Amino acid sequence: MNPAIAIRQASKQFGSLKAVDCVDLEIAQGEFFALLGPNGAGKTTLINLLSGLSRPDSGRLAIMGFDVSTEYRKARRSVGVVPQELVFDPFFTVREVLEVQSGYFGISGNAAWIDEILARLDLSSKADANMRALSGGMKRRVLVAQALVHKPPVIILDEPTAGVDVELRQALWEFVKSLNASGHTIVLTTHYLEEAEALCNRIAMLKAGKIVALDTTDNLLKSCKLRHVKLQISPDRLPDALLPSLIDRESGYHLLKLDEFSDLESMLEILRESGARITDMVLPHPDLEAVFVEIMRTR
Repeated sequence: MNPAIAIRQASKQFGSLKAVDCVDLEIAQGEFFALLGPNGAGKTTLINLLSGLSRPDSGRLAIMGFDVSTEYRKARRSVGVVPQELVFDPFFTVREVLEVQSGYFGISGNAAWIDEILARLDLSSKADANMRALSGGMKRRVLVAQALVHKPPVIILDEPTAGVDVELRQALWEFVKSLNASGHTIVLTTHYLEEAEALCNRIAMLKAGKIVALDTTDNLLKSCKLRHVKLQISPDRLPDALLPSLIDRESGYHLLKLDEFSDLESMLEILRESGARITDMVLPHPDLEAVFVEIMRTR
């Protein structure tokens, strides 16, 4: 079975800037995959290469086994892309936009699927509204609907929840999770790392056009070397010996750095000797944000 996405030594340069630098990546069919990185890391450029909006300087990219350069039509039919920017035609209604999008792929008689998409994205009441009359969040829903109108097996979401409200974000993820459960491959870029942690099975992190980390979400979380302890003490004064380990104070807690969990024993001994009483203690597990910051700092 062909991978959903196969990228082999792909590179793209703009002047002196290497936006994508010899990237190798394979995403299996049915994965929910995250592509993460800071601004300027090359995520959107890589998406543009996959969608055929830009051509690689070198290397090969394929979607569902179809080369994006030599088999462009088949590759393009296999992918739906939700862009980061709000791009829309101001002269059509929502339904007309989706009908025109269907026509781009040679699809007629698509009314039932369009109705289903509209309903799932809570756009039914806006079906006959002009695109210019929609809020930013509604326009983003239409972009998602456009990407799905030809029922592509691979769906790429480039910052799909940027600037949208919590209700839409939850509804969108429920819809996307159902698409993934039915066999669609989902590729997500997002700055909301808690979304990637909750939704994605595997993650690649880009920095300066290169992949600097690629693993399952669980393995990345386990790899984090950062260890913290949150202590609430009485009286609320940290002994001087522990001040070098202090990272932050938040909501009445002292957040302390641990090089190893075994350091906790010596910290507790210092607190006992100072006469401080521990009223609460939390050992938070590293989250994806902590992993991301550590990887961007060290690689």
